Amino acid sequence: MAEAKKDKKAELKRLFQELDQGADPAAVKEKFKDVLQGVTAVDVALVEQELINEGMSREKIQELCDVHIAVMQEVLEKGAMLAPPGHPVHILMEEHKLMLNFAGELNNVASKVKEAKNFDAIRGVMEQLEHIVKHFKESESHYLREENVLFPYLEKHGVTQPPAIMWMEHDKIREIKKGLYRVVETCQDVPFKEFAQELEASALALVEMLNGHFYKENNILFPTALQVIPEGEWKDIRRQFDEMGYCCFTPDTAVGKVIATETAKSAATAEGAVTFETGSLSPLEVEAIFNNLPLDITFVDKDDRVRYFSQSSERIFPRTKAVIGRTVQQCHPQKSVHVVNQILDDFRSGKRNMAQFWINLKGRLVYIRYFAVHDSKSGYLGCLEVTQDITDIKKIEGEKRLLDS
Repeated sequence: MAEAKKDKKAELKRLFQELDQGADPAAVKEKFKDVLQGVTAVDVALVEQELINEGMSREKIQELCDVHIAVMQEVLEKGAMLAPPGHPVHILMEEHKLMLNFAGELNNVASKVKEAKNFDAIRGVMEQLEHIVKHFKESESHYLREENVLFPYLEKHGVTQPPAIMWMEHDKIREIKKGLYRVVETCQDVPFKEFAQELEASALALVEMLNGHFYKENNILFPTALQVIPEGEWKDIRRQFDEMGYCCFTPDTAVGKVIATETAKSAATAEGAVTFETGSLSPLEVEAIFNNLPLDITFVDKDDRVRYFSQSSERIFPRTKAVIGRTVQQCHPQKSVHVVNQILDDFRSGKRNMAQFWINLKGRLVYIRYFAVHDSKSGYLGCLEVTQDITDIKKIEGEKRLLDS
């Protein structure tokens, strides 16, 4: 049985290579049907991963995906119920359905615009178009949940390349959507005919891209995830989905009941490490992180005593180890102690959670913020002072997307 499975995977890999070499998909279709009888979605994903490990680029694999998905659409079951309501996979698949509906509506709107003669004739249609655009902007939550929650769990279980390919496609979808938004936002700045042509092109590109992408996820990525990710981890994935939030159009029936679970602790936590809800760090790493932040941090505990300060290379106000254990009131001139007490009293009472000031110091603009530190169980823990030189930050304009050479 295992040997037969191995042979099937080898045959599948060979068929992918045939496609890569330019074989006619129609000629390969019948071979695919025979091979896929004994191959799972996980096998398909792992074969893609092997091809990349052997030197084939992700971009090339992504191109092949488009071809072999077209070949396999008669074989794979489209739109099957893979998971029950409330399961992360079910939520994602229901969002897929709705986004495909939005893309279809967009196509219909583009057709109406193409048939019209001017903007006056499509006022109602433009309102519908703006509504569709709003939903596509909201859909970013869908991709972020996949990229920041589902993909890391797949990678944790050895499935690394398929998520990377899907992320590449997410970025392509984002570019298409960005083009759509530009077309709609600048519609009054171009001739009507040009607007209609650009809208039609964006709509067609989005429909085509979403159809192919969602098909791959529904029929390969998600079944793979269900096979390799243990049941207990799906509960944690769902909890993290809830934390990140959903699209305005995500159906309540898909989300279902919120699953309350304890946060999973990493089995790889090193001895002596400080364990947090979102990971673990060694004391050395904690100190290095604080000292490398581009700002100064000082923590004053619930008894108003200085407990810690970071040692930034660009320290603004002097700090010495002699202040550790000293009351914060003793660290300020008498004339400002009443302000310090007011802030701390407000923090304790819950009247405020933050206080901020900014001053000019030696030609630099310094931003000083105080934050109340609370714990859901212990209540008020203390006050965090954050001091930052924002002179250069205020000068930033436009965008910078390239790394300096």
